[in-house]
Amino acid sequence: MATPKKRSARKARSRSGTSARKPRARTTAPASASQLTACACVQDLEAIAKRRLSRAVYDYYAGGAEDEQTLTANREAFGRVFIRPRALVDVSRIDIATTALGTPIAMPVMVAPTAYQRMAHRDGELATARAAGEAGTIMVASTIATYSLEEIAKVATAPLWFQLYVQPDRSISRDLARRAEAAGYRALCLTVDTPQIGQRERDVRNQFALPRGIRMMNFEGNRSVMPRSSAGGSAFASYASSLLDPTLTWDAIAWLRGETKLPIVVKGIISGEDAALAVQAGAAAIVVSNHGGRQLDACEPTLAALPNVVEAAAGQVEVYLDGGVRRGTDVIKALALGARAVLVGRPVLWGLAAGGQAGVRRALEMLRAELVLAMTLAGCPSLRSLGPRTVVRA
Repeated sequence: MATPKKRSARKARSRSGTSARKPRARTTAPASASQLTACACVQDLEAIAKRRLSRAVYDYYAGGAEDEQTLTANREAFGRVFIRPRALVDVSRIDIATTALGTPIAMPVMVAPTAYQRMAHRDGELATARAAGEAGTIMVASTIATYSLEEIAKVATAPLWFQLYVQPDRSISRDLARRAEAAGYRALCLTVDTPQIGQRERDVRNQFALPRGIRMMNFEGNRSVMPRSSAGGSAFASYASSLLDPTLTWDAIAWLRGETKLPIVVKGIISGEDAALAVQAGAAAIVVSNHGGRQLDACEPTLAALPNVVEAAAGQVEVYLDGGVRRGTDVIKALALGARAVLVGRPVLWGLAAGGQAGVRRALEMLRAELVLAMTLAGCPSLRSLGPRTVVRA
């Protein structure tokens, strides 16, 4: 029988609303094959992933910097561009195959580099690599992966690129580049928009740190472990900033070209001026990217920046777009405005969290199917039929 003190405390909690309901427990079991098949779009995979992941992990993947203006703007930019369909075109066969730096891929959708994939699923980057192979497209493996670049290469059945941060100790970056080349990676994707980690406020509030047992397997010893912050806030921000070199300039591309035979893809370009400098420095390709809205908030959205970058590149290098792609129609819009292909990160993570390799496969399948359908309805039988006149801005 409850004492008067306990009854009083219970009433007080009820009045304040703190005892209304216990938080819903996370669903830890992966989605079944039928549940994945029932997903109509990649947003459905995100809903499953959100139920499965802890709040801190979901927020790490989903969040952006500060007010998340850029995170939101990357998606909204696609809503301001519309497709102009052509009528009475033979669309009985739709061809979406293309190449990236001369490598054939089955569709103009590649897998963007994303960190710490074992937080989403125990198979992490291995599951993603296998699914990318099934989809016939390129995966860009992250420097801060939770399986080593060699382990990823062993299971991959499609070409790989390796994403690289140039660190203050350049010998570490040099060794990573050489390891990637030795393991059969086809290109280095140099990230240039991270002189320092952006202020990701969700991570600060959650005091985000890697779950125990999750390590960065491209590094050895203490460098593979993220120390927990003793001062509160994001342990990731403190640790990751120690891996970045704020003195980096365009000379880094020449240095890197001297250390490897692999082509250098420069990721993190927004301005036309920087696109021209990248070409001048010897980049083989450019990725228009604002790091998924996770670095400089209020940065220009990638689809809006794309035409200026394409114009500045002047056909000398291939240009890809990263950021905000969630639909097949988004792919059409990006390619019509000059991108060779797009990269997707969060949709792959949502698939991975929802169902491992099968979930990533489903995410890429849905994007492919949407792209084929949209091209059919737009009267565009091949990627060559896409161009500036395919779209109109609102």
